[in-house]
Amino acid sequence: MVAATTARAIGRALRRAGAWLALALGLFMLAAWIGSSIPRNPDWREAEAGGVEIMVETNGVHTAIVMPLVTPAKDWRATFPADDVAAPRRDYTHIAVSWGEREVFLNTPTWWDLSPATVARIVGIGGEGLLHVAHYVRPAPSPTLRPLRLDDHTYAALVDAIEEQLGPAWPGTRHPGYGASDVFYETGGHYAVTRTCNQWTSDVLARSGVRTGTWTPFAGGVMKWVPWLTNAHAG
Repeated sequence: MVAATTARAIGRALRRAGAWLALALGLFMLAAWIGSSIPRNPDWREAEAGGVEIMVETNGVHTAIVMPLVTPAKDWRATFPADDVAAPRRDYTHIAVSWGEREVFLNTPTWWDLSPATVARIVGIGGEGLLHVAHYVRPAPSPTLRPLRLDDHTYAALVDAIEEQLGPAWPGTRHPGYGASDVFYETGGHYAVTRTCNQWTSDVLARSGVRTGTWTPFAGGVMKWVPWLTNAHAG
């Protein structure tokens, strides 16, 4: 009898905890949708001609900023040399820069490898930030790699915003990437549920003056401000 009563009490406690967790998750999702829908730099518009074409990349979970390797405003080869990757001799034309949580980047090869303990730690106390740089050869626009044309002033501000993220001790310790053409750099910074990889992307874009959401913890909150216009970019 006592055991049955205890089991029922435990069951009620678990259901109650599950309900509170579902409510918290729902409120977080709602806050993210609202926050990502409030624009920063609402009057910004793409350059109609000239300037520099960048791209905003997504894999559905994570976002990155893709830029030409060399422009009059910035030669990224000195900052992110190809010698830092396993295949340095390719004819790279662009780099993709993003930021994320150190443990997830280095020790979670796929999302299926993400442990509940890591998730709990990130939600509870956060983690250390890490910069990810991938080198590309002539990336083509697509629904997951969406172009934005910036005027020269805005692109120069974007360069400044990214360089501000590198820290005074740059270059930091390097770590091998996922493949032959990417690398991780230690840059510090605190990763938290309120400052995710996607928030980093939108913060950098916002500092340069580009229109983007206010709080964008999810990739969709970033990409909603970079619409894929098939007709405009076809061919």
